Amino acid sequence: MASRSLQRELLGWLVVPLTAVVSFNVWTTYENAVETADLITDRTLLASARVIAEDIRQDDGVLEAPIPPAALEMFASDPPDRVFYRVTSPRGIVIAGYHDFIAPPGEPVGIEPVYFQATVNDQPVRAVAIAQPIVGASDPGDAVVAVAQTLRGHDQLMTGLWLKALRDQVLLVAAAGLLGVFGLRRGLAPILRLRDDVIERDPAELKPFAVSSVQSELRPLVEALNEAFARIQRQMAAQRRFVANAAHQLRTPLALLKTQVGVGMRETGVAAKEEALAAADRSVDGMARLSNQLLSMARAEQGSSSLMKTSVDFGAVARDALEGLAQAALSRGIDLGLETDEGEHVVWGHPTLLRELIVNLVDNALRYTPKGGSVTARIGRDGDAVLLQVEDTGPGIAEADREKVFERFYRGNEAGDEGTGLGLAIVREIVSSHDGEVGLSGRQPPPGLNAWVRLPAYRQE
Repeated sequence: MASRSLQRELLGWLVVPLTAVVSFNVWTTYENAVETADLITDRTLLASARVIAEDIRQDDGVLEAPIPPAALEMFASDPPDRVFYRVTSPRGIVIAGYHDFIAPPGEPVGIEPVYFQATVNDQPVRAVAIAQPIVGASDPGDAVVAVAQTLRGHDQLMTGLWLKALRDQVLLVAAAGLLGVFGLRRGLAPILRLRDDVIERDPAELKPFAVSSVQSELRPLVEALNEAFARIQRQMAAQRRFVANAAHQLRTPLALLKTQVGVGMRETGVAAKEEALAAADRSVDGMARLSNQLLSMARAEQGSSSLMKTSVDFGAVARDALEGLAQAALSRGIDLGLETDEGEHVVWGHPTLLRELIVNLVDNALRYTPKGGSVTARIGRDGDAVLLQVEDTGPGIAEADREKVFERFYRGNEAGDEGTGLGLAIVREIVSSHDGEVGLSGRQPPPGLNAWVRLPAYRQE
């Protein structure tokens, strides 16, 4: 794909409209040059015709029209133009000038001249005709004086005026283009410096760019880059902590499994071997659960924008999740229940992650609830949100630890040997990726814990 240049595009948006305006201006200048040349030619023709008309006289009853030299000298030009003239009596008889002169399209009336275009001896001419009253003659009336001039001088004047204007307009466009290039280079200099900073920067360096060195229009871009760098730094730090903690958490059960397998191999009795195998089986189950939780954590960390979401019936997801945990509750002697109010409980989210959220909360409650206790999941509406509450009759969590238990691999004093310290961390990540809220509170009446999740209800447009 062809590369695009911001400088060329901006220069194009500057020069193209300017060229269009200049082209229109050149056209109007051409029209003005024609009008100016016509005006000068017409005034010269009219002055010549009036000089001739003033010398028309009657001598011994004969109408004469001597042509004064001044009437023709005013047409002197380089290159010279040919001048044609004709004077006719009131009866239309030619008394002076050229007989083959073409008559004007209309007879002049009063003092108003008649201007017209004609062809004389195959040459285009510009002409004027005026009426001159004859008083005291045998044939009273108006004599008609017509004067014409070829168009060499006219065209030369028009071309000179237009070419001068054209030259000025071309120079204006060229100057504007050069100034535009200079201005664009100066204006784009901060962008080019930013580009060079990005190219020359070490890929591992994520320090922010200086915001004060760029124009206000570029500050949102630089601030967005700085924010992206900050998010990447936070994510990299979290990943480093996560990998370190995960490696530590996996190292312990692997060492324990290795020990259990070694003990089983050394034992000679069937009962001892079965006991070792059972212990190894429990260790494998724990590692499998830890691995699944690590995968769930990684998927939840993708963020809200990268998840494939759809409208989800949260109540149906909760029933499915609790059915999968029913056997575990029975084996522990715990009463597991689900309560929902009337109405729809639809949210916009990822069905698998939402099920994982419920499973983690309920499984966490089951693990810390003693035999004979109860775990109840409640789903209802809270304004524009869907509210999930998981209440148990276990030992609960001290208020000082309720925020800490959402951290990865954190386990409170009440945790005992069960759990991996990832369940509530996964819940927080899933809730965050669905723009919701999560929290813990004490059960009323105590003892016990109430874990609640608030998710935005889905509104169909």
